[in-house]
Amino acid sequence: MEKMKLWILGLFLLLNSGLETSHGLVDGLESMWNYNYTRYHPMDEIYSWMEDVKQGNPELVSSAVYGHTFEGRSITLLKLGLKNPEGREKKVIWMDCGIHAREWIAPAFCQWFVKEIVQSYKTNEELKQILQNLDIYVTPVINVDGYIFSWANDSTRLWRKSRSLPPEGSSCYGVDLNRNFNANWGTVGVSFDSCALTYCGKSAGSEPEAEAVMDFVGKMIDQTVLFLTIHSAGQLILLPYGHPEIHAPNYNELVSVGKKAAEEMKKVHGMTYTVGTSPQILYANSGSSRDWARLSGIPFSYTFELRDKGEFSHLLPEEQIQPACEEAYAGALSIITYVHNKAFNNGTLPNAAVITVSGVALKIWSSMMVVFLTTGVLV
Repeated sequence: MEKMKLWILGLFLLLNSGLETSHGLVDGLESMWNYNYTRYHPMDEIYSWMEDVKQGNPELVSSAVYGHTFEGRSITLLKLGLKNPEGREKKVIWMDCGIHAREWIAPAFCQWFVKEIVQSYKTNEELKQILQNLDIYVTPVINVDGYIFSWANDSTRLWRKSRSLPPEGSSCYGVDLNRNFNANWGTVGVSFDSCALTYCGKSAGSEPEAEAVMDFVGKMIDQTVLFLTIHSAGQLILLPYGHPEIHAPNYNELVSVGKKAAEEMKKVHGMTYTVGTSPQILYANSGSSRDWARLSGIPFSYTFELRDKGEFSHLLPEEQIQPACEEAYAGALSIITYVHNKAFNNGTLPNAAVITVSGVALKIWSSMMVVFLTTGVLV
């Protein structure tokens, strides 16, 4: 039935617009429809899929290259949004996946998320209104170099970091991009050993991938209301901050919204997701994109740690892609809906960069102290 609707739409477009444009629309729609969302895909297939989605849905989807990796590859996003009928300024939601190379379920989810939006917005009035008020920026893979390297062979499958050159005197490549953002960089839960999985780099934002996100999103801080970054594994919804002595001013609301999302996720397949700050339910860390977003002024910021709780970890089998993505979509849509309604139904979004440290209001722009924490589990 859905495929028939697709062809009817293509025929309608063919009869009501230019022949060349219509062929592009139909080809893009067919390619997107035939794409297998229950398999993991190498980077070249993801790039092609992004182009097909854009071509097949020009009224909703556009794309942009907003940075380049260490090895010179494009970091590309899809922008999902409809024209606001009243000409009002739109707010922004950010979503990224694939900052850690081995977490293949994350890019799979970003693709699933886009598919669900594209297939349902025309018949879902609430979602249509959200897309008229918000632009959703989705990056399926930030760490493109690392992701490609993780596909090379079995020995590289669990590669985590980027692929930047080793520092002088070392033979170990790459930086943990989720320790490289300018958020209390280098203070806790990191390593300065370039061979460690949590190596945070030479300085905050030293890696082009992290710098690209900070530059691009940084230009939209005043418009951005939600920052979602997708990881695995552990079935967690993490909120700021990774430092154990720092709490967001809207901490209680972040917890409440996160718990509601976890409830929605559990309804789908019965899977439990735990909500809290990283130090509360996992371990302390610094330099994460989630913390950078909240410190920079984005009121709602979350890390999703998708399936599972240790049986497969980063080697989640393909038969679990669909259920994992279905529950994650329910959680993401719950948070997106809440943030949208608060922003556009006379709600007040909380102030951004003010945080609380031991009861004292501060602004933290760089490192506070150097604290080293050794852990066994890595986000």
